[in-house]
Amino acid sequence: MAQRTTVTVIGAGQAGLSAAYHLQRRGLGDSFVVLDADARPGGAWQHRWAALRMETVNGIFDLPGMPQPAVDPRESSSSAVPRYFAAYERALALPVLRPVRVRAVRRAGEDLLVETDRGDWLTRAVINATGTWTNPVLPRYPGAASFRGRQLHTRDYVDAAEFAGQRVAVVGGGISAVQQLEEISRVATTFWYTRREPVFIDEFRPEHEGRATIAKVIADVEAGRPTGSVVSYTGLGWTGYARAAQQRGALRRRPMFTAIEPFGVREADGTRTEVDVILWATGFKAALAHLEPLGLRGPLGGIPMRGTQVAAEPRIHLIGYGPSQSTVGANRAGREAVAALQRTVLRPDRAPVQPVAPRARASSRST
Repeated sequence: MAQRTTVTVIGAGQAGLSAAYHLQRRGLGDSFVVLDADARPGGAWQHRWAALRMETVNGIFDLPGMPQPAVDPRESSSSAVPRYFAAYERALALPVLRPVRVRAVRRAGEDLLVETDRGDWLTRAVINATGTWTNPVLPRYPGAASFRGRQLHTRDYVDAAEFAGQRVAVVGGGISAVQQLEEISRVATTFWYTRREPVFIDEFRPEHEGRATIAKVIADVEAGRPTGSVVSYTGLGWTGYARAAQQRGALRRRPMFTAIEPFGVREADGTRTEVDVILWATGFKAALAHLEPLGLRGPLGGIPMRGTQVAAEPRIHLIGYGPSQSTVGANRAGREAVAALQRTVLRPDRAPVQPVAPRARASSRST
């Protein structure tokens, strides 16, 4: 028999914990639950590679209501951030259940049915905060199955020392790709491949570039277009590790190879480069497979949204998604999702909220 709750939060990373804080603060402390797939607190941070130190992470903002304690900048983020998240859960006595894997979310009349590997939940609304870590992007390339070396993704990366003395192809043009390229290039011969020429910016100013970036992402999600990575909107910053890689000569970008062979890759110019390892630092996509039964995607492949609310299903809010992928964005999205639910779905005097019609898309022609 399904258990019943008013709001189900899926995921206990930065976004999910922010939503839980605001649900509790608005008096819903006994009528919501947080389902988290991991066995321990920490969200995706507990899985990041050990060499990713607090001094090099891309920015971690305080969770609402509890500032981060002082931390050694040399400490691994995979230990420091989970410790902070665990303390936060304890201090606020948040109703987090783990490990609970959500298999599917379906409509069940006026409720939503959340199916998990530890029983089902009937709920009036879902705040989805599942992030991207469990959905890595792994491109398919001709000959990949014939490669006799090692292939791994960013999520499998542990430490550069395991590649000492080897020839390593690093594929990807994002922040993680540059970080891992810099680390591995200290101990191995590296080759950097990207689909497009990387764009580096001298300085990212939130009051200028930040606002413009958020506006672009919002335009995409409102139109129902799939969103890209953060770097696809902002460009790469000249961070300390990027400059270190440049000084070491590791930032010499090559266009994508055309095929993978048993002992290397076939370059775009037809030559062959021998490599022992291919590291796919190709990023992640939103982990939303459990929402597929709801049919939320629009004709352009994305999920049309208004703020955090899914246009086709007002009982579903996505946070840590689209414009709220950053940690500060996730905090704000948690607050906005709870406020929107209280104005709509959770108000007893309101009739069921109707789906919002997607906005008309302006026509365009190629020039």
